[in-house]
Amino acid sequence: MKDNQKVDFGFGCMRLPVLRQDDPASFDYEKIQQLFDAFLEAGFTYFDTAYTYHGYHGEEGVREALVKRHPRESFQLATKLPLRDFKDAEDMERIFNEQLEHCGVEYFDYYLLHNMGTNVYEKCKKYDAFGFVAGKKAEGKIRQVGMSFHDMPELLEEILTNYGSMIDFVQLQINYMDWEQPNVQSRRCLEIANRFDKPVVVMEPCKGGTLANLPEEAAALLKDCDPQASAASWAMRFAASQEGVVRVLSGMNSLEQVADNTSTFRDFKPISPEENAVIENVCRIIEKNTPIPCTGCAYCTHGCPKNIAIPQYFALYNSISRTTGGFSSQAAYYRNISLKHGKASDCIHCRQCEQACPQHLPITDYLKQVAEKFEAGSSFPTRK
Repeated sequence: MKDNQKVDFGFGCMRLPVLRQDDPASFDYEKIQQLFDAFLEAGFTYFDTAYTYHGYHGEEGVREALVKRHPRESFQLATKLPLRDFKDAEDMERIFNEQLEHCGVEYFDYYLLHNMGTNVYEKCKKYDAFGFVAGKKAEGKIRQVGMSFHDMPELLEEILTNYGSMIDFVQLQINYMDWEQPNVQSRRCLEIANRFDKPVVVMEPCKGGTLANLPEEAAALLKDCDPQASAASWAMRFAASQEGVVRVLSGMNSLEQVADNTSTFRDFKPISPEENAVIENVCRIIEKNTPIPCTGCAYCTHGCPKNIAIPQYFALYNSISRTTGGFSSQAAYYRNISLKHGKASDCIHCRQCEQACPQHLPITDYLKQVAEKFEAGSSFPTRK
């Protein structure tokens, strides 16, 4: 982290409090308003939502709890173009106009191409989604254009090489568990963004709640090092300490979380080398407390007749099993990886993988669990 680097904090609106868990649009407005107001009173102004959040009603929830209650100049609003949902250029225009109406604003401070990955990149090129958002910026309806990215570093480099002039910033999943994970590769993606001089906004710094709710042994390590610091603050500081990061997002469901997180960023202290060593030990403990004890050696993939990305799928399964809440971005990674590899359900139980596994894992049984977790139903609801 550069000495003069200033890191902002943003309110992620993907998991707002609701009155009924089976209805993502049943917003608990009294609680949301308290959280938003406390966040603003702490001196922070950035709110991040999306067209698809809360069953395609997230933008409307933000409008009611924030936009209608505060002067437009008192907050910054980010939302996203749903790349899986639009059909053609005309559809992008329709969706964008709907978003202005849903949010109750005349412009967006930040507007992102949402969940960029292998599954949507060709469509974005075909219908010139990059040119579309650049045009809206030229019209003054977008202040800054971004891209939230859920795929491999090679694709990020290709996109920034071809379309970097149209993108002002990149939003990446960065946390200390995904730093070197082969299915996310936070470090490499960040290095590429830095090489292209793109400021980075961090999503999932606590990995869906995983790094705020640690195994007891891991939590004890952090407490021994700093008795006053929460587990979440360690995760936030790790993400914010990386070079090129300008903002970290977090969803919050209690006033205690708002107070803790805003305090972390108001009096920000970068992670020290000694603290990094503690975090490395925490990672080892978390890895021990995972449903599938896969080491990622990839011996199992050599000669797989269905070309199944076994270690990557196991890493995603372990990650999602520790995630709190009803949504995990790991589902997006699974979908993107499965476009170039066999799905977990494609396994024909030849057990060649099990013969090659140094850990002697029952891989075919685990693949069945992976398929049940990621392939049952749709990860993205349709608008009602």
